[in-house]
Amino acid sequence: MAAKIISGTQVAKEIREELKKEVEELKGKHNLVPGLVTILVGENPASVSYVTAKQKTAHELGFYSVQDNQPEDISEETLLALIDKYNKDDSIHGILVQLPLPKHIDETKVIYAIDPDKDVDGFHPVNVGRLMIGAKCFLPCTPHGIQQLLIRSGIETEGAEVVIVGRSNIVGKPIANMLMQKKPGANATVTVCHTRTKDMAFHTKRADILIVAAGAPKAVTADMVKEGVVVIDVGVNRIGKSASGKAILCGDVDFDAVKEKASAITPVPGGVGPMTITMLMLNTVQAAKNTLEG
Repeated sequence: MAAKIISGTQVAKEIREELKKEVEELKGKHNLVPGLVTILVGENPASVSYVTAKQKTAHELGFYSVQDNQPEDISEETLLALIDKYNKDDSIHGILVQLPLPKHIDETKVIYAIDPDKDVDGFHPVNVGRLMIGAKCFLPCTPHGIQQLLIRSGIETEGAEVVIVGRSNIVGKPIANMLMQKKPGANATVTVCHTRTKDMAFHTKRADILIVAAGAPKAVTADMVKEGVVVIDVGVNRIGKSASGKAILCGDVDFDAVKEKASAITPVPGGVGPMTITMLMLNTVQAAKNTLEG
């Protein structure tokens, strides 16, 4: 039986509809408009594309959105002062500094400078610590998107063997932490594999849920998974161009082969990708709601 395709595009659309209603309610009941600023340093084409998509979504949801473009040669001191300005601005609930930054700027310093209560990317060590101990926090956007895909697809995580391939601070480590919490949509037994794992297939074959963020095209093949596995493919790899010049993308999983064994699988594109920006918007709405609690 062919695997169910988990559409991130569809789930993201559903969540955005819910957020739109929440934004209208916040405006109507509390005269509160969620505010998001995206700070872009330089003109890296990929970063410009990401920021444009984030701003477009924020606008569609009815946010107060600010796009703050800064030159490539901005000093670290000036950028930190700019972040401080937005930290103190009550109309801004979420601050996002698009990474990567130019080499002369210390990214860690920049992340640390953002008020943890406006850190809608979930990268500040205060939010990472809150996540670790299971406290209320902004969950990092891609892992949060993965968890929502599992929940909204009716995939049971409680007691499940979850294997994660990849240990990055952006995906692997946070999703491992999230899925081992004693909470709904979690409560799993989690194994993390990485480049120094001796026998990767030994672990991946045990997975009820396999989350792959390896950063290598088709790294997980059909002989590495068991029948009925649920596969979440986080990878996006450009493997060529079509005749029209459009990039041909593939994930970190050999989709065509693995879908014959899996019970459910995310496609690339159209899987985890659309969820990331949506979770950023969800975090921004939450940041605005948090201000009502005083």
